[in-house]
Amino acid sequence: MANDPRAALDRLIAAFEAHYDAVAAARDSDAPAVESAANTLMDAFDTYDDALFTGYGVDTPFDIYTDDDEDDDEDDDELEYDEEKG
Repeated sequence: MANDPRAALDRLIAAFEAHYDAVAAARDSDAPAVESAANTLMDAFDTYDDALFTGYGVDTPFDIYTDDDEDDDEDDDELEYDEEKG
């Protein structure tokens, strides 16, 4: 099964370990190895989340925020401020 939740979980755990190893070795959040490991971790999480929902109809208990979400929050704050100024 291409969307096997157990295989996706194993991949996610391995991605967490690889991310930790990259961070511990580089000690620089902008290092290419750290960024690559972070991208792999995000992909592995998305795959696991999808496999879990497809296989069992259950979501993971996490809210995922992206950089776009932060931009939206800033826009909302500016809008509220502008409305208060009237």
